[in-house]
Amino acid sequence: MIKDSLSHSTDIVIFGGGVAGLWLLDRLHQEGYRAILLESDALGSGQTIASQGIIHGGLKYALRGSLAGAANVIAAMPARWRKCLRGVNRNDNAEAAENACDPDLSDVTVLSDHYYMWSDSSIRSKLKTFLGSKSLQGRVEALAKTDYPKFFAAATVDGTLYQLPDFVVDSNSLIDALKTKQAEHIFQLSTDSVEFPRNSSGKVDALTLNLSGQPLTIETGKILFCAGEGNQQLIEQAGLNTPSSQLRPLNMVYVKQQNLPLVYVHCIGDSFSLTPQLTVTSHRDREGTDVWYLGGELAESGVGKSDEEQIAAARSLTNALFPWVDLATADWHCLRINRAEANINNSYRPDDAFLIEEDNIVVCWPTKLTLTPSLADKIVELLKSSPINTTDQEPAENLNALLKRAPIASAPWD
Repeated sequence: MIKDSLSHSTDIVIFGGGVAGLWLLDRLHQEGYRAILLESDALGSGQTIASQGIIHGGLKYALRGSLAGAANVIAAMPARWRKCLRGVNRNDNAEAAENACDPDLSDVTVLSDHYYMWSDSSIRSKLKTFLGSKSLQGRVEALAKTDYPKFFAAATVDGTLYQLPDFVVDSNSLIDALKTKQAEHIFQLSTDSVEFPRNSSGKVDALTLNLSGQPLTIETGKILFCAGEGNQQLIEQAGLNTPSSQLRPLNMVYVKQQNLPLVYVHCIGDSFSLTPQLTVTSHRDREGTDVWYLGGELAESGVGKSDEEQIAAARSLTNALFPWVDLATADWHCLRINRAEANINNSYRPDDAFLIEEDNIVVCWPTKLTLTPSLADKIVELLKSSPINTTDQEPAENLNALLKRAPIASAPWD
């Protein structure tokens, strides 16, 4: 027997509890909107928890020799994130005036306050590094060997180390900090139980949820899809015609071993590829074992390889780049992930965060972790240019009895 239908209302419903959805939830509340977030699995599961946590300013684009397109957009992101990490947006000072509604991330763990670029002694590698440095106009600094961090000070091969304006955050602590600020507005709900009925104008201004036979209708002024790889399923469920996702697969590798040195570096190789040969970040699992997380060209070129082949390639590459490190007893694993992006211009990779609206639903892709603030700016601009009908009702209190709380995803190496 179907129970009586329940109804609630809110200004905005966000689907997807990765960093994009959580950041948007906090930003929208700071802007005065009432919003809730629905996550089908665990918060951060998918791209966020599988990211290396690098907040970067466009090095790989700058290796072309110019700051254009994507690099222009992304260049300002590290400074913007650093303001959030300092918590200045909540202080009464002049610095807080710009982007004052960004989230306070002062509780987030910064794994490394600097990121580095290592080039070997080959001419091609030095040329690529020079072009990157020149186009970044002084923001890439060649370090004297006396200033090398401990890991590179022990190097047994010739090379040059550059310090970048980039840095690395712990993804789990980032998710936890964003969740904590808006916990009462975050719920777990399978997307399979959601329907998107249209009104007489063909717009979607409500959701219908089937909660174990008890219908629940949530009226809303706007719906945001921020579910990463899950966006495509939501697009199809909502019957949208214009938005479309594309996936760029990666075959990442992580290495676990006690007492691994801390490494945060792009390694620029001999080829003229615009992707760093290897990108390394350092982490620690819940048992205290050190972890190297390996991406870059290794992860892109490894998509068609078996796990055994990819691990062999990773062993060979790390041995060649870091011969002074003994990884003979390390524990090696592959992690296959998909980066979700907007499918525009025949699979062209978007330069910036991207969104597209259809029938009152906005489908969002931050494109990269570091571009999340840019996505939030675009959403707020959209809402201000086309105001929505807001509500005085606070739905979260009533939803607490109906919906579960979404947990935080574990790191891949846990």
